[in-house]
Amino acid sequence: MNKDSKIYVAGHRGLVGSALWENLQAKGYSNLIGRTLDELNLMDTNAVNAFFEQERPEYVILAAAKVGGIVANNTYRGQFIYENLMIQNNVIHAAYLYKVKKLLFLGSTCIYPREAPQPMPENCLLTAPLEYTNEPYAIAKIAGIKLCESYNLQYGTNFISVMPTNLYGPNDNFDLEKSHVLPAMLRKMYLGKCMEENNWDAIHEDLNKRPIEGISGLGKEDAIIAILSKYGINSSQSKSVSVEIWGTGAPMREFLWSEEMADACVFLMENIDFQDAIQNNPTTNGEIRNSHINIGTGNEISIRDLAQLIQSKVGFTGELVFNTSKPDGTMRKLTDPSKLHSLGWHHQIEIGEGIEKLLNWYLNR
Repeated sequence: MNKDSKIYVAGHRGLVGSALWENLQAKGYSNLIGRTLDELNLMDTNAVNAFFEQERPEYVILAAAKVGGIVANNTYRGQFIYENLMIQNNVIHAAYLYKVKKLLFLGSTCIYPREAPQPMPENCLLTAPLEYTNEPYAIAKIAGIKLCESYNLQYGTNFISVMPTNLYGPNDNFDLEKSHVLPAMLRKMYLGKCMEENNWDAIHEDLNKRPIEGISGLGKEDAIIAILSKYGINSSQSKSVSVEIWGTGAPMREFLWSEEMADACVFLMENIDFQDAIQNNPTTNGEIRNSHINIGTGNEISIRDLAQLIQSKVGFTGELVFNTSKPDGTMRKLTDPSKLHSLGWHHQIEIGEGIEKLLNWYLNR
């Protein structure tokens, strides 16, 4: 890519897209284009084609997606599969029609089987059943990988797919109904700390910035206490405060700072083509499969240890209550990033430092 190449970042306002946008800008790319949902509905085929016809981007990074945590994935199953299929089908096909030089499609490591070998290599894709709670989302992302792979093989396009591990960072989703585990725990423990300290000014400020189910900091104290309790932030008459965590705490998870994910993606856009991604893939009878690339740290932490680490960083001294009636999800989801390492990229930020950075970002936004 040249510094003045026209680069379209789909989903440039989200956790992933905003990190990509800022990384590209920091590296001197000056011709970036993005559209909000109000400006361009990526589920509208005609609108997407009209956008590509008008703008003619040379490079595309497809970071737009319908995303959420275990609750959202399991509750809105139809939306997750339909919306993600529509978004990626429209953008990838338009990139083919309008002769985009390279496209990068972002998926997720939930594409791998529930009982995948640990750490998970790219070639374990489609070898066993998926985790049920996020199966619709995973199937959509698998379809995206295969769409890119198939267009490359039939049409000679240069579309690459990356599967980031669990991400966290600036512009994360802190909606307690729909957020992922790490930002949800950080917010819950911060609000728990405020309740411990009887710091209602801080609670009001937090809810004014990010209302919960329409309850802002202007709500009555009883309504605020009720909505916090609904999401597992509870205080007793003795003023002790507890925060509920779903599941047993036993599952192991891997987390990558979103800005590092963005750096890996831009590195791949600058240096790696589809042919590079498949160069050392094991093949059977010349079949080309598993061209995608894992983006991760190769390190994992239990949900219990993560909760205790966040508790320490936030300064919450109350009780962590693990609700074992709630699902754990997949017990382990550790990526094997050796393919990415062989291509020349490694992560730098470990989980403790990342939590401190996210807490600082959260408190100052």
